[in-house]
Amino acid sequence: MSETYDLIVIGAGPGGYVAAIRAAQLGLKVACIEKRGTLGGTCLNVGCIPSKTLLHNSHLYHEARKNFASLGIGVTGLTLDLATMMAHKDKQVSLLTAGIEGLFKKNGVDYLKGFGKIEGPGQVSVDGGAPLATKHILIATGSEPTPLPGVEIDEQRIVSSTGALKLPEVPQHLVVVGGGVIGLELGSVWARLGARVTVVEFLDHIGGAMDREMGTQFQRILKRQGLKFQLSTKVTNIDKTEAGLTIATEPAAGGAGQTLEADYCLIAIGRRPYTAGLGIENIGVAIDARGRVPTDADLSVAPGVWAIGDAVQGAMLAHKAEEEGVAVAERIVGQRPHINYQAIPGVVYTAPEAADVGASEEALKEAGIPYKKGSFPFKANSRARATGATDGLVKLLAHSETDALLGAHIIGPNAGEMIHELVTVLEFGGSVEDIARSSHAHPTLSEAIKEAALAIGDGAIHI
Repeated sequence: MSETYDLIVIGAGPGGYVAAIRAAQLGLKVACIEKRGTLGGTCLNVGCIPSKTLLHNSHLYHEARKNFASLGIGVTGLTLDLATMMAHKDKQVSLLTAGIEGLFKKNGVDYLKGFGKIEGPGQVSVDGGAPLATKHILIATGSEPTPLPGVEIDEQRIVSSTGALKLPEVPQHLVVVGGGVIGLELGSVWARLGARVTVVEFLDHIGGAMDREMGTQFQRILKRQGLKFQLSTKVTNIDKTEAGLTIATEPAAGGAGQTLEADYCLIAIGRRPYTAGLGIENIGVAIDARGRVPTDADLSVAPGVWAIGDAVQGAMLAHKAEEEGVAVAERIVGQRPHINYQAIPGVVYTAPEAADVGASEEALKEAGIPYKKGSFPFKANSRARATGATDGLVKLLAHSETDALLGAHIIGPNAGEMIHELVTVLEFGGSVEDIARSSHAHPTLSEAIKEAALAIGDGAIHI
């Protein structure tokens, strides 16, 4: 232990690498340990970035195959070169991960390749070597796919999200187990490329904690795109056969089962913290029953030890981890950052996208908060009409007495970009009237937000 770091970060995903860079910017001597061999964690390597690349490219192919003709654009000889599409995806991943290495060098962060383990207070080893000394340790180890009990994921026919990003062919029939963000996004990719896709979901709705009214609309849209849904259904077994897979299901509440025949199955029932082998017991701390590292409100685990992102409680979102990473770096140097967890948006990058921030209608009812709501459909928005992207709506929830914005939900084109206007309003405690009285350029999709705000007040103009 010849030198002492101010901070050693274990994990170089969005939370870890951002924390390392921010800490270095604040004058700390920082090292970041990553076992993958490339930086960026799940998000950049086998998550957010490759999936969004495939979502974009598959959408272009789908539009050319299904919709260009109605716009007066004739396409002949259209083909899918899956190998080239995958190579393009891999190239973007490589460029971005290499970019983080450049950022580390620019900011003076030491990049240590290997498996990081806490050996004791202020001591971290890499691949079992001599411990490195540090004043602070940040756990940013991320998460991994949650397995389905009794089912072996071989990443060949039965795949996790990792395997679903590199299938060698377009499936004839892809069964997706799980109707959350990952399952819907990757199911959409392969459906656009020509696969028959069936989504099996244990709950009676898709989208997890998505506002229920919006989830129902979302499912209708995806169903029109060709996705099939079996809700309130569980998978009990998957057998490999010469023809492919036989997937046994039964009602979630119990009852007679049935089988599905498929050539590929994606297990997408969620993610769990990756904390195995971390060595946290060496500082007198135990992970909880769900594998999460316990922290206080400031993300502190123990004196000089912090944890962020998917390894702790809260939404498993890359941008949530980034905010937490920055906050920890700033707390170490004595600053007092603040994170408003109610103002962290979520996005499903299908087409149309689904985005939300703040409370759902169900959450407000459960909390007994009086609210009013307003909505506006994209079919009444001029820009959506002009571009032919009229599926979806904007839904806003405001406090009945104060008019403060409590929740915002969008299903529609560019929803993931549009939601940030509402994130800002929520962050600053703005009202729905503030939105309604703010000028929105015409013709834009964002006018639907203004109209939804007007609908809560005296009424929308264009419907």
